[in-house]
Amino acid sequence: MSRFQHIHTPEPQLSSRQWRPPEAFRYCERITSNHYENFPVASRFIPKDLRPHVCAIYAFARTADDYADEPGLTPAERVEALNDWEFQLHECYRGNASHPIFVALRETIRRFDLPSELFHGLLQAFRMDVVKHRYETFEELLDYCRFSANPVGRLILLLFNYRNESFMTLSDHICTALQLTNFWQDVSVDLNKDRVYLPLDDLSQFGVSEEDLFARRYTQEFSDLLAMEVRRTEDLFIQGVPLLEEVGRNLSFELRLTVVGGRRILEKIRRNNYNVLSQRPTLSFLDKFSIVAQSFLARLA
Repeated sequence: MSRFQHIHTPEPQLSSRQWRPPEAFRYCERITSNHYENFPVASRFIPKDLRPHVCAIYAFARTADDYADEPGLTPAERVEALNDWEFQLHECYRGNASHPIFVALRETIRRFDLPSELFHGLLQAFRMDVVKHRYETFEELLDYCRFSANPVGRLILLLFNYRNESFMTLSDHICTALQLTNFWQDVSVDLNKDRVYLPLDDLSQFGVSEEDLFARRYTQEFSDLLAMEVRRTEDLFIQGVPLLEEVGRNLSFELRLTVVGGRRILEKIRRNNYNVLSQRPTLSFLDKFSIVAQSFLARLA
């Protein structure tokens, strides 16, 4: 058993017992249901037979993310935990799995012929979270999103048997936009972790210093800076929107929920005059109800 398994869950000796695939999938479903997300994960709008596989992918990524972010570990310990997780991924692709997440993921990989590089990309992003806390340019930040967000969208498309590269590119636009939305939403949260995802070139262009950020100084310059980042993000959503019309009804509604939810967060940032330094915008129950209603009406149309 990996000594890092306690980071994610209090259940002892996860790898010391035999896990049958149905039990392993239920374990992944518990992880999925126990974590808060702005955007839907394995919701009831996804076909029932695919939900366990979405949960397996989510549980893999969620656990790795916990390794990168869990308090009380040194950077070296975090990287070691991620290396251990990657070793188990290698073993999973060889047909060997003892941890329940990999027992479930092995079944998902086999059924849908999922390429290993998408999972390795996610792990690369989590390692970057441990060692890299600043980004010089917006292009450098987009490169991070290529590993942190885009593989998830591509994996979901593969679960639905969409393998067209043009679909993958549209998905990349949406996933990158979602990742950026999360960054702008969590500026104050990330500052507490000594992470600045606002590109340093952009800070300099608008006359905002890191000292201003850490002092939570909300100024017109900061408002103008974040307004630009929100416009860039909105443009990416718009570029990806055609995917909603290309995929079948079995996926389009879930995608629409995700896109509308992300754009609603951006709208909340705008309404608060881009002041994310003192208030983190979140989706209320009414927001979520409105998003479902809006998506359902669009589907009918």
